Amino acid sequence: MRIGFLGAGRIGSFHAAALAATDGVDHLVIGDVDPGRAAALAAALNDRFGDRVTAAESVDAVFDAGIDAVAIATATASHADLITRAARAGLPAYCEKPISLDLAGTVRALREVATAGTLLQMGFQRRFDAGYRAAKEAYASGKLGRVHTIRAVTSDAAPPPPEFLPHSGGLIRDCLVHDFDAVRWLTGREVVEVFATGANGGAAFFRDAGDVDTAAALLTLDDDTLVTATATRYNGAGYDVRMELSGERDSHVVGLDARTPFTSAEPGGPGAPARPWTGFLERFEDAYRAELAAFVAAARGDAPNPCSGEQALNALLVAEACELSRLEHRPVRLSEMTERMAALTEAAAPAP
Repeated sequence: MRIGFLGAGRIGSFHAAALAATDGVDHLVIGDVDPGRAAALAAALNDRFGDRVTAAESVDAVFDAGIDAVAIATATASHADLITRAARAGLPAYCEKPISLDLAGTVRALREVATAGTLLQMGFQRRFDAGYRAAKEAYASGKLGRVHTIRAVTSDAAPPPPEFLPHSGGLIRDCLVHDFDAVRWLTGREVVEVFATGANGGAAFFRDAGDVDTAAALLTLDDDTLVTATATRYNGAGYDVRMELSGERDSHVVGLDARTPFTSAEPGGPGAPARPWTGFLERFEDAYRAELAAFVAAARGDAPNPCSGEQALNALLVAEACELSRLEHRPVRLSEMTERMAALTEAAAPAP
């Protein structure tokens, strides 16, 4: 396959290298808003993989390069437009989450995909992590018994730069949305109600952006399972992503290994790891590679789409409900969000 790749930043550089190493990918055509950055990434990849990577002069040039599919790892604000462009060109597309920073933009982009009948795979890499997949199997097998409580943790080792915040969607939409997707995917259940709150004890730029540096949400699933999901930008011990499933027969933990960044308070308990996880690219490297290989297979028609745009929308609805709950200090039913989505969908529908 000849794949167009959009975005040559940090995660884009990682994804481009992973795609270049994926079976079935013959050539990459890389485009970026900064042509020099695209050229530098192409040169670096050609040094590793031979002359199988081309730098395009612009994003437009990527779409004109005879590509079979497109992968999008650009700035969030451009995702919806590029998804729409891929759909109208009849191209299978992979895109990092989110589709858009708001519900209306998400609905419009998904309508374009549905109208075109093209594939859109969204980037929720935890679905491809070995630990999450093992926990999903354990849950489905019934070996845990009735799972009554799930606890999800997403903690960054250090806060992002201030200029990141206005384009991030906020801590809940940016970070906890991964936990919301993972919970829905792992359990096969739907969230029916949320209650969320947040706090700011760190840098003032979070408050200035209308965001929080720490958040917590309580979710109720449609089988009455309770889920707590917490996130913070300040976890100096290291990058910490875990999920605990507690059942009547057994409990399983995702993300508990020799690099999990915490210290036991018990006498004789384990101390801090010598090499704690430092960030998401390191922690989920294998999952990202598996995710992109799955995209190539789905784009070729050899496998089903493992994470559709509709799945991303459902996770966003939970995040939107949590953000509304945080701002208004009240529980929010998901039915309230689906009603809003229905109104937006009707508004986005073409006139008869």
